[in-house]
Amino acid sequence: MTQATLADTAPIPRRRIVAWAFWDWGSAAFNAVVTTFVFSTYLASGAFVDPTIVAAAGDDTTNPALVAAKAHNATIVSGALTIAGILVALLAPILGQRSDGSGRRKLWLGINSGVLVLVMAAMVLVAPIPSYLVLGAALLAVGNLVFEFASVNYNAMLVQVSTPKTIGRVSSWGWGAGYIGGIVLLVVLLVLFLQSFGVDGHAGLLGVASSTAGGVWSVRLAILVAAIWFGVFAVPLLLSVPEIPRDPSRASHARIGIAGSYRRLGRTIAELYRKNPQVLLFLVASAVFRDGLAAVFTFGAIIASQVFGFSSSEVIYFAVAANLVAGIGSFAAGSLDDRLGAKRIIMASLVGLVLAAIVVLFVGDAQLGFWICGLFLCLFVGPVQSASRSFLARVTPPGREGEVFGLYATTGRAVSFLAPLLFTLFVAVTGDTRFGIIGIAIVLLGGLALMVRVHPVQRAID
Repeated sequence: MTQATLADTAPIPRRRIVAWAFWDWGSAAFNAVVTTFVFSTYLASGAFVDPTIVAAAGDDTTNPALVAAKAHNATIVSGALTIAGILVALLAPILGQRSDGSGRRKLWLGINSGVLVLVMAAMVLVAPIPSYLVLGAALLAVGNLVFEFASVNYNAMLVQVSTPKTIGRVSSWGWGAGYIGGIVLLVVLLVLFLQSFGVDGHAGLLGVASSTAGGVWSVRLAILVAAIWFGVFAVPLLLSVPEIPRDPSRASHARIGIAGSYRRLGRTIAELYRKNPQVLLFLVASAVFRDGLAAVFTFGAIIASQVFGFSSSEVIYFAVAANLVAGIGSFAAGSLDDRLGAKRIIMASLVGLVLAAIVVLFVGDAQLGFWICGLFLCLFVGPVQSASRSFLARVTPPGREGEVFGLYATTGRAVSFLAPLLFTLFVAVTGDTRFGIIGIAIVLLGGLALMVRVHPVQRAID
């Protein structure tokens, strides 16, 4: 067997492409359910505050002791995630490097996927008791760490399921499948476990206990179902996509120590700088605008609730619609990527994102205005993400996809403070949450400005 590269033009079996995209579909269980809408929200709730403080506060959500306790809990969760982010930045490139030459890219994707399923399943043990918060935060952090490691190998496999004429389309199918999969799972979980149907202390059609006294089994069982969902949809890739062959000339990289791996990584970066600095520029540009994209979803819910008066249920409904529109945008951009080039898709989408963000400043307090602008903005999120992946895959040397996509993960983590910092700064200066979106727009503009200098056609390094 020979190493799959984008120089190959043989058609890829459709079942292999579908199997690869199913991993994206299934992994939405972690992104949508664990990190965004369900488990992280559960950890941030009052379920993990000392019951005596909750009882003393009653219905007063501004009670100083209650506010301080929730802030303390948020610090524990954010601290765990910060440690995970640092570990991703430090380890992702060398782990990708080790999988490249060893012929074990799919093996490590399977191992990391399996560990992630187990971590998600273990979240069912996090009872609504203050002493369990540390366990919940640790599981969330480990889940993020393992998910990022799995994603490095998954992204690297793009060249194994596409050709030069289809890489943009295949990448967009993966992103689109992820968005749609997240929607389908969220709807299923809402109906079965999470949505209140008027029965006190119970939720979902299954009538599962949703109160703290009842153990909040509605959330815990929803996470368990999400774990099973991911596990089921990760299997087709492991069965249908072939493992990369072992490269004897690079197999030794898997056996060198940590220090040796970092020395080799340093040589790779130096080689990129000498032979194709445009790749490094793209890594920096994409890190900046990807931070802006992450902020769109992170702070979009805050703006919706605090500025436009969305209820928690309305925020979830908007999130479902936003993911649907982002998925549609991903699917639509795929063929354009292959015809026009990934850079043009990225540039046009970033312009659309910035314009939509600016318009939000002038729509007043009408929810309809936010719905229109917010969904228009989300239309461009998927294309940027899928085109970024296809762009990097096109310029990565054969057999080194894991290492370069590891750098992609690292650079993303390195600047992940930008959008939150600028969002907070504009809110603090103006006293209005709405103006935080200016900070997000500035980050997106920064990524756009850097992207202008990236050549659309590049010579891959040797």
